[in-house]
Amino acid sequence: MKNRVLILGGRGRIGSSVAADILTHTDAMVTITGRSEANNQNLGEKTEFLVLDLAEVEKLESIIASSNLVIHCAGPFHYRDANVLKLCIAAGVNYLDVSDHRSFTTKALKYHDAAVNAGVTAIVNTGIFPGISNSMVRHDVEQFDIAEKIHLSYLVAGSGGAGITVMRTTFLGLQNPFTAWVDGEWQTVKPYTKREDIVFPAPYGRGGVYWFDMPETLTLPAAFPTVKSVITKFGSIPDYYNHLTWIAAHIFPKFWIQSQMGVEFLSTVSHKMTNFTDQFSGIGVVVRSLRDVSRSHVTGNKDGKQSTYCSTLTHDNTAVATGYGTGTIAELILTGALNQPGVHTTESALPTHLFTQAMQSRGINISSHWV
Repeated sequence: MKNRVLILGGRGRIGSSVAADILTHTDAMVTITGRSEANNQNLGEKTEFLVLDLAEVEKLESIIASSNLVIHCAGPFHYRDANVLKLCIAAGVNYLDVSDHRSFTTKALKYHDAAVNAGVTAIVNTGIFPGISNSMVRHDVEQFDIAEKIHLSYLVAGSGGAGITVMRTTFLGLQNPFTAWVDGEWQTVKPYTKREDIVFPAPYGRGGVYWFDMPETLTLPAAFPTVKSVITKFGSIPDYYNHLTWIAAHIFPKFWIQSQMGVEFLSTVSHKMTNFTDQFSGIGVVVRSLRDVSRSHVTGNKDGKQSTYCSTLTHDNTAVATGYGTGTIAELILTGALNQPGVHTTESALPTHLFTQAMQSRGINISSHWV
C-alpha cells in the first residue's frame, strides 16, 4: 500500500510547497487540509483536499489514524499547543512540523519520552529557518574539534513568496524580549536590536540583520554543548522594511504591537506592500553560517588553532526552500532512511550525509569553506 501523508494547513504557500516537494520526490498520496472549501484548486491524481479545523478533534484523530506521516503547517505556532503531536503519538503516526517559535518548540520537546515509547519519529522546526539552517550548522560544527560560537544570519527579499501567516509570525516575534545563549550564559535580548550590515552573495549584496527570536537560539546550545554563544539575526530587503520593522518594535506603543488587532493590521499592510515590491526585489532567501569580523559564523578549535568555517545557501523563493527542508525529512522518513523515535529538532535528528544527499537531489547548492 502507498504511504499517506496528511498536511495540516496545506493550502497556504508554505504547506503547498511542502506538498509539491513530497509529490515530486515520493509516491505518497497526500491529503491537504484547510478550514474552508478549496476554490478551483487542481490537486492532481495523488492529492485530495479535506475541510478540517484543528478544533474538530474527533475528525482530526480519524484522519491521523489513516496516515503514515502528519505534517503540521497550520501556523502561526505562537498560538498552537502540542495537541496534534499528542494525537500522532497516541496513534503511532510519525510527525513533522514547520514550527518557528520557541514557545511551541518547548511544548513539543516535552513529549520526547512518550514518542520514544510509542516508536514515533517526531521532528520539529523542519523548514528553511529553522530547518535547513540547523542542518547547515550541524555540518559546520562537525568540521571542528571543539565548536565555540554559532552566528546565523537570514535575509529575505520582500515577502519571500510566503503568505500573510509568515507576516503575522514576524510581528509576533517583536512582542517580547527573549533569552539567548551568549558568552556561556542566558542573557535577555531585545528583538530587532544590534543591527549588523553583512555582505551576502549576489544578487543580495549588503543587507542589515537584527536579533530575532528563533527556536535555534534555544535548541542549538542543547545540541552542541561546547558552544558558548548562539546568535540568530534576521533582516529584509529592500532595507526600508528593516526600518519599518524596527519602528514597529521600538516606537509603536507596546500595548498595540502586543494586541491581536495591531498584529493583524501590521501583517495585512505589510503583505500588501511586499506583494507590490516583490516584482522589484524578488522573493528569495539567503542563509549564512560563518565567522568573519562582523558576520554570521561558526568558530572553534581545529587542530589546536582557532578557526572559522562558513556555509551559505541562496534560493530565489523562500516558500519553496521551506518546502525542500520539510519535504527532505518527509522523504527520508517515508523511505525508512530516517527512523529515530522521540521528539527531536532538525539538527539533532538529521545526519549530515543524508541532509547533503537530499539537498543535492533538489539542486540546492550550499557553499562551504574555511575563512
